[in-house]
Amino acid sequence: MHTQFLQQAIALAVDNVKTGAGGPYGAVIVKDNQLIAASGNKVTQNTDPTAHAEIMAIRLACTKLDSFQLRDCVLYTSCEPCPMCLGAIYWARLSKVYFACSHHDAAEAKFDDSFIYEQIAISPAERSIPMLHVKVLNDKQPFEAWMSKIDKILY
Repeated sequence: MHTQFLQQAIALAVDNVKTGAGGPYGAVIVKDNQLIAASGNKVTQNTDPTAHAEIMAIRLACTKLDSFQLRDCVLYTSCEPCPMCLGAIYWARLSKVYFACSHHDAAEAKFDDSFIYEQIAISPAERSIPMLHVKVLNDKQPFEAWMSKIDKILY
């Protein structure tokens, strides 16, 4: 069953390249062995650097299931998820991920995200895009409001 869904993700990726819709990536989300969502990479089509196939499939699945958590769902993707998609996978709480190509295969095709992994390990201020912590008055106010909110939806 896993190879069938991986083949669907790969077919989406190949179709994406052939049609010029986006990069060579495809992803499908399955629940109880039923296809819930599928998407190719839409970065160039949507002019959105976050429109990776995995992110797009997560968005579609969440909309279809009317939930921001995909606990009982499995992601099948044509390639090992990048750092951004990895974060989204954890936030969506997918139960498992199957991937076809590795990030090394992606790097050989000039989709190398190793520099992002390296940047994560560096102190924020020392990153190639400096991220500077500035302490300001009332900086914790949003968290205080959240903590005191009685009817919040936890995620």
